[in-house]
Amino acid sequence: MATKTAPQPTREDILAFIAREREAAGGPRKIGVREIARAFGLKGEDRVALKRMIASLADEGAIEKRGRRLNRKGALPPVTLVDIVERDRDGEMVAVPVEWDEDELGAPPRILIRAPRRARPGEPLAGVGDRALVRAEPDHDAGPGEPPYVGRVVKLLSRARHRVLGVLHVEPNGHGRILPIDKKQAGRELLVAGADIGEAKHGDLVSVDLVGKTRFGAPRARVRESLGSVSSEKAVSLIALRAHDIPDVFRPEAVAEAEKAKPATLQGREDWRHLPLVTIDPPDAKDHDDAVHAEPDTAPDNDGGFVLTVAIADVAYYVRPRAPLDKDALERGNSVYFPDRVVPMLPERISNDLCSLRENEDRPALAVRMRVTSKGKKLGHSFHRIMMRSHAKLAYAQAQAAVDGQPDEKTGPLLDRVLRPLYAAHDALRHARDLRAPLDLDLPERKILLKPDGSFDRVIIPPRLDAHRLIEEFMILANVAAAETLEEHRQMLIYRAHDEPSKEKVTALAEFLATIGVKLAKGQVLKPEHFNVILSRVKGLEHENIVNEIILRTQAQAEYTHENYGHFGLNLRRYAHFTSPIRRYADLIVHRALIRALKLGEGALPDTPAGELAETAARISAAERRAMAAERETVDRLIAHHLVDQIGARFGARISGVTKSGLFVRLIETGADGFVPAATLGREYYSYDEASHSLTSRSGVSYRLADVIEVRLVEAAPIAGALRFEVVGGGEKRKPPASSFGKRGKYKGNGRR
Repeated sequence: MATKTAPQPTREDILAFIAREREAAGGPRKIGVREIARAFGLKGEDRVALKRMIASLADEGAIEKRGRRLNRKGALPPVTLVDIVERDRDGEMVAVPVEWDEDELGAPPRILIRAPRRARPGEPLAGVGDRALVRAEPDHDAGPGEPPYVGRVVKLLSRARHRVLGVLHVEPNGHGRILPIDKKQAGRELLVAGADIGEAKHGDLVSVDLVGKTRFGAPRARVRESLGSVSSEKAVSLIALRAHDIPDVFRPEAVAEAEKAKPATLQGREDWRHLPLVTIDPPDAKDHDDAVHAEPDTAPDNDGGFVLTVAIADVAYYVRPRAPLDKDALERGNSVYFPDRVVPMLPERISNDLCSLRENEDRPALAVRMRVTSKGKKLGHSFHRIMMRSHAKLAYAQAQAAVDGQPDEKTGPLLDRVLRPLYAAHDALRHARDLRAPLDLDLPERKILLKPDGSFDRVIIPPRLDAHRLIEEFMILANVAAAETLEEHRQMLIYRAHDEPSKEKVTALAEFLATIGVKLAKGQVLKPEHFNVILSRVKGLEHENIVNEIILRTQAQAEYTHENYGHFGLNLRRYAHFTSPIRRYADLIVHRALIRALKLGEGALPDTPAGELAETAARISAAERRAMAAERETVDRLIAHHLVDQIGARFGARISGVTKSGLFVRLIETGADGFVPAATLGREYYSYDEASHSLTSRSGVSYRLADVIEVRLVEAAPIAGALRFEVVGGGEKRKPPASSFGKRGKYKGNGRR
């Protein structure tokens, strides 16, 4: 008798199912091929047909694939970070998502915010201008022109800033000018009447209210609050802190909790103080949250293999869920690093003392012991709550010099019994890494050095040593082990996920590669190794820099999420951050989850609904992006401050972006970013070609992404971190792209001087 098969769902059935499940109560859920097949009762060949249909929907852009999960194209995640932008005619608030790719998805969807039926006493209510986490779902009753989503605020993250930040300049007549700190507003001064300056002083960072315009049309403002002087470069990072609302003062109750904390004892822990764990960090590191050890595996089934140990500071012992320290840590999300200061996630009593794995001092830790083969394959691992003692505090260059034949007084005794086994184990891990083939972009990191007075000194590119790679590979393996253990115990966690590039970005990459004679096969499932092949083909050639830059821009942004869709860049199926709980809240969550799953004692993750975990992931992802922006802007301001006395000077630069309006450039020596308006390029018309990332004149003079040119500094706005240049040398003679001409060969210039 023939087996009765279930009817194959239509495309509309699949799209409706995905939408329905995304709206289901009880928080976000994973929706993949397995879930769809189970819902429609599909097996065998029917599943194969289902996979083909889903692939077709993804190719058409009807749905998005994130690893193994599916979502309707352009649909909002169940928990979304939003800015509340207006009130509608009925007085209800309307929000838009903070992160939305308009190039790929069009205008951001509007979300109607429902007010809570009963506000809890003292609970702040969201208003226009606020940023919040919102649980959103499609509004099927919405009419034409009405917001397609409806949502409710689950967490208010920051109050509205109905103000502009700038630096006050007081004129001899007693009136003032405000220089905005926003780079986009550079050069657009605000005027302040003497009576509206209040107690603020010349050179203060101030917040102001806009109160109208003068008769000449210039905006007028009133000083609302003085935030302190920015007369020295030491105060540059203060601007970023205030501009991004990064908290830098701990609440009194959190400080009190930290000061009352007592060192952990051996009770309930394994004693590993005999194990010669060492820390290897930058020479200026103040906190040390990871230590490593390696030794040959003596088990007969692992000839030539190793036993690796990674010990991580036991922050969860001191920072308990929902306590004052925890609330401040979640609000910060991570530590923020500026050239002149660090804004830590935890008070120094915790981060630099009780949890710092100091040399020759007992410290509590969460450790993972891993067995790997001579080829770096992990055979197994186990987690332990321990008491450890770091046997040495080493710097990267110090450890590297010892292995390279130049040991010092500290590394000499450690060379054979500690350092050589670590490097031998790294050789094994490097072999496994090469087989895994993660994305291999050449992206040197610049570091700003300051003078003793806090002023700008120079920019350096620290050498990339095997010591750096050793620690990196040990940490990656430990992070994988943490994710695997938590999945095995069915314990919810926060993953570090990195999605594969979108179809639109891959198409744009393929179009660019075609302009330089490199082919990217269409229709294949892209893996990091495909990008690596392209990078290897152009290494050492004229196109190397531009290809690295565009492949980087093709990648999605990594994020924290409670749903696993893998890490594309590392080419790993599961990955979680475990190794830096002193400076990242996500790692603290993973520690608590491990303590709960393995029953390791106090500080475990409490019962946490999926929705709450999704909210936490969204918050710390936003905090990470906030920190990155603040760090980047601070560097821009420091360098602009340094260059303000060099107007007219010439610099070598590389084109870092091309638009219709001009060229973004990055100075080769310092890494400073600036802009060259298209109107200053010359008397010819310049046509912008998106596929080749270039501006080209009719005569063939072309400026393309990653080209090296010479520029002259025309203007510097140090408070905004803005630099304006003009091109004085460079530009290649190239044939104008075909897209620069109309159907009859008429030139379509659009960048006229």
